[in-house]
Amino acid sequence: MSWHGIHGHDSIVERFRRSLEMNRLASTFLFVGPSGIGKRKFALKLAQALLCEERDEKDLDPCDNCPACQQVRAQTHPDVELVAKPRNRSFIPVELFIGDREHRMQEGLCHNIALKPFGGKRKIAIIDDADHLNQEGANCLLKTLEEPPPASVIILIGTSEQRQLPTIRSRCQIIRFQPLPDDVLAELLIDNNMADGAEQAKQLARLAGGSLDRAAEIAEADLATFRAEFQESLASGGWDVPSMCKLVAGFVDAAGKEAAARRARLRQVIGQALEFYHQLMRTQCEAPGECDELLEQRIAMVRSRGQGDVDVSSACLERCLDALAQVDANANQATLIECWLDDLSLIARGVAT
Repeated sequence: MSWHGIHGHDSIVERFRRSLEMNRLASTFLFVGPSGIGKRKFALKLAQALLCEERDEKDLDPCDNCPACQQVRAQTHPDVELVAKPRNRSFIPVELFIGDREHRMQEGLCHNIALKPFGGKRKIAIIDDADHLNQEGANCLLKTLEEPPPASVIILIGTSEQRQLPTIRSRCQIIRFQPLPDDVLAELLIDNNMADGAEQAKQLARLAGGSLDRAAEIAEADLATFRAEFQESLASGGWDVPSMCKLVAGFVDAAGKEAAARRARLRQVIGQALEFYHQLMRTQCEAPGECDELLEQRIAMVRSRGQGDVDVSSACLERCLDALAQVDANANQATLIECWLDDLSLIARGVAT
């Protein structure tokens, strides 16, 4: 089924509908789940349903045509506050919450959400990229989350509970979004012209882990070429670290000079390593899993040599997750690439764990 063009989350729609019918809608939510599965789109559609001028919010069925619905869709509704991390920043600036130094608590989300609704219904705040809230930004939000203004709804959007600060997580009702089913994802790939036919759509969906963003990355020709060469090197075990650094740095440099684009490229690289070690560990545990033929061959290479075990694969996964956190912390990319690959090489050869 589909809720106003949003696929795969019908159970969450029903959860909100029941809350509204019982007049027990919470004030603060944390939407968590992989990127590219529709969390932000869901939040905006929920805002439409709550502000629609033609239909009762309890029906959770916005008309899509009234002025309020059109304004939410255009992201110009005066009662909807949208906050997201700027592309050139590592964290969401505190100014977006409390205004700049000259206008502290006179501007920003925390000020605006406390104002009386213009339309007389609700004030709604959507904070995208909640994974990128630092301690200062979280502290600015705490009072608003602890004492939400009347008739307000605040939605934070992130990828996992673990990436949220405890002070934020404890003050939100957590809504867990599941990855999209393969058939739904394949249909979306075709509808968005992201796949050349049904067969490619099925293959991309199988490899993408339920994420439209992930499917788009895999479909990129340059990423596919890099993935093949990079994962072959990972499968070789004791690779030449300088050569691997050159390979990775070249791929990252191809993104251009913009810092945000380069960080995104490096996350893609680390994602390829995570995919490799995750599949290797599943194979070592005799656990079922799906991967493409190329990755199966790489895993078979490692298994044929009898190199490493589950503990080694787990340690490599942990190191990759650490590297992702370092990317988000804006670590020097050249140093990060070198240290990360050197550590993986040592772990894979059993020199370090």
